[in-house]
Amino acid sequence: MKKIFLILLVISVSCTSDDTTEDPILCTEEARPGLEIIIKDATSGAVLTEGIIVMATDGQYSETLENVKGTNLFIGAYERKGTYVISISKTGYISIVSDPVIVTEDICHVITKNLEFVLSKE
Repeated sequence: MKKIFLILLVISVSCTSDDTTEDPILCTEEARPGLEIIIKDATSGAVLTEGIIVMATDGQYSETLENVKGTNLFIGAYERKGTYVISISKTGYISIVSDPVIVTEDICHVITKNLEFVLSKE
């Protein structure tokens, strides 16, 4: 009987000692973009998506941002912090190159930078 009591006591203590975290961190499994970009025409203010090339470069890393179909957004740099230079080009418009954009992260995901750029016609 003493052995059973001792075994139950050990099991009870071992099960309760696992919950020592007071504030557990619960992260989602979704991938979040580091960059969300909207591009507008300087004259009309209209959002531009067709024929736009958006590149994000961080040192040796370079990525072409994708336009999310049905939206005005170009997104990329999924779960990748860094210091990005954004270059945007479209036929008939003056290409632009941004100042460095810093994407940071918290304990779970990158913190998305929402940016807007304006293109002027040539």
